[in-house]
Amino acid sequence: MLQTAVGPVPEVTSTLSWRDLWGHFLARWGVGRMHFTVDPGIYALGRPGQDSPVLVTANYKMSFDRLRASLPGKNAWILVLDTKGINVWCAAGKGTFGTRNLVHSIESMRLKELVSHRLIILPQLGAPGVAAHLVSKSTGFKVIYGPIKAEDLPAFLDGHFHATPEMRKKTFTTWERAVLIPVEFVTALKWTLIVAPVFFLLGGMGGPEGFWATAMDSGLFAVYALFTALAAGVIFTPLFLPWLPGRAFTLKGMCMGILCAGCLALYRGWRIEGWPDSLEILGWFFLVPALAGYFAMNFTGASTYTSLSGVRKEMKWAVPAEIGAGITGLVLWLGSRLLA
Repeated sequence: MLQTAVGPVPEVTSTLSWRDLWGHFLARWGVGRMHFTVDPGIYALGRPGQDSPVLVTANYKMSFDRLRASLPGKNAWILVLDTKGINVWCAAGKGTFGTRNLVHSIESMRLKELVSHRLIILPQLGAPGVAAHLVSKSTGFKVIYGPIKAEDLPAFLDGHFHATPEMRKKTFTTWERAVLIPVEFVTALKWTLIVAPVFFLLGGMGGPEGFWATAMDSGLFAVYALFTALAAGVIFTPLFLPWLPGRAFTLKGMCMGILCAGCLALYRGWRIEGWPDSLEILGWFFLVPALAGYFAMNFTGASTYTSLSGVRKEMKWAVPAEIGAGITGLVLWLGSRLLA
């Protein structure tokens, strides 16, 4: 603990332990994600004094760790807001990384007694939730928005709070999209594992070869198709995002779904004999894009491509389209089983 004018303050370093890194890995896969937090409050990085900068972040531990790890050799105060374990950008959209919370934290942590200046540095992605003029009016602290990436903070601080255009630009590279896939994959996989056995058993209906023989054919193919839809929406769409047509994530997912349904049709092609098989393939040409579009729509929340209003606008047409395509595909597929 660092003894200060406002009492003892927890000290942290810029070095991450293997426990921190293991926690990051588990959080990426959704394991204990909502409990991966740090206590809200004020922390001392290095040996900060009254002139040291005050950096604000969320109480999602990965956000907190990224911030402190980016500042080796620096002395700073880190003010952690209670965002219920949500990262800065998402919390700004939900309102927990917001004006009221920030004002309350500044006052409850007695920041005016801790530092001699009246500046606080917020991450740029937190801007949608904070009215800087209201914070200044209520607390006397001027809000300065830092760079997008924590790794640019040392240059930002050394440059007297000047952010270059590159620091203000949010990238969404293949790697940045890829690291977001595991948590989306695990969430979607849970539902797929529940639905897949149902399709497998329904696939055993009809056919002259008996229930289990038919299930091992059409039922197993249905399971393949469901996991193909999962991969199309959760893995392939994020990876190939910039090259897929359209702006809406749903449309991008549906396009990838159609491509994957085409691959399924090629795989199944040599077994198509008569109307039941044709209806089965046609059904998956509706079901796979519908599911892939839904999974891709959920990925919208992991990106900075769209605003909250943009997401709502997309969902107004995307959800009915996904439901319509899904019901059409399901009817065609069930019809193929009844005609088999």
